[in-house]
Amino acid sequence: MIEFTLPSMGADMDEGTLLEWKIKPGDAVTKGQIVAIVDTSKAAVDIESWYEGTVYELITEPGEKIPVGTPMAIFLERGESASELKKRTGAISAAGSPLSVDAVAQRRKVSPAARKHAHECHVDLDSVVGSGPGGSVTYDDVEHARRGAADIRAAPAGDRLAAMRTVIASAMERSKREIPHYYVSETIPLGTALKWLQAENARRSIDDRVLLAVLLLKAVAVTLKRFPELNGFYRAGSFLSASKTHVGVAISLRHGGLVAPALLDTETKTLLQLMRELADLTKRCRAGSLRSSELSEATITVTNLGDQGTCEVFGVIYPPQVALVGFGRVIERPWAHNGEVTILPTVTATLSADHRVSDGHRGALFLLELSDALQHPEELDR
Repeated sequence: MIEFTLPSMGADMDEGTLLEWKIKPGDAVTKGQIVAIVDTSKAAVDIESWYEGTVYELITEPGEKIPVGTPMAIFLERGESASELKKRTGAISAAGSPLSVDAVAQRRKVSPAARKHAHECHVDLDSVVGSGPGGSVTYDDVEHARRGAADIRAAPAGDRLAAMRTVIASAMERSKREIPHYYVSETIPLGTALKWLQAENARRSIDDRVLLAVLLLKAVAVTLKRFPELNGFYRAGSFLSASKTHVGVAISLRHGGLVAPALLDTETKTLLQLMRELADLTKRCRAGSLRSSELSEATITVTNLGDQGTCEVFGVIYPPQVALVGFGRVIERPWAHNGEVTILPTVTATLSADHRVSDGHRGALFLLELSDALQHPEELDR
């Protein structure tokens, strides 16, 4: 038996509302298949299955709001029959231990301080997402849930933008409170990269032309291969380096707010592939049609202010990630090289990183190697 639970799609998600099931009892389910659509504070998200099996029961009803981690459905594993499961659950019920959402929630460990704080603040522990070892609930988890609930109650009913801002505020407040940030920056000359990009785009059709933003994303992904301590997750007091690079791209929404879905396997794709995927991701993001894997699998985030932004940006790390790279707008500056001064287009790259995992020396080296990668743009189109 497999319990299919509502997945977390970021540190700023505590709950979701089921809009629609894409499966029914008896259906075969494969890994990566879209099985449901869930409304979060940011968008309606296509929820993918991480399992293979057969749908036995749908627990959550459309329109129901549930906390992250709540069982939504039960799948049969390969080779498992419905009659076998009925016998097992029947025996469990006869023994006085019915299979229920409450029983699942009670299996989690809750620290005494967290339990006391939850009682004092009237916080339902079943709705709290645990960040401790094995998903255990800590005092900070209860406090995070209390603040988030207060923020959501303060938001005007039905106002998605207000709700989005409150959950973003809660996640960023938690990030700044729990993550010891450090910051480094480097101004990078872009003369070579822009000349190469102009020549390359002149050879391509209009539909196949590539933006500078994509070149920057690829450069970050390629450089990260030599800095694994910036690519991964910090959970339960320890860091786990990611085996792949899924770059989250901060995308502003037309009605306000932002999301940062991931370009999966960024370092393995050509610039054209990334350009097409970024265009598709941006379109679906603004239409409110994203997949759960795109919202939950980013291993690092990049924010790019583009032509409308300021010279530089120092971002806040999106937990459980441990780093964020920012790019300001491209600006022409005097540039000294080999005893001569010329005017070159430049961009200021910044790194916000978690001091528990890396230090300023490694962060500075990362930006220097990022700059070097952008001096050889042809090597990034592989």
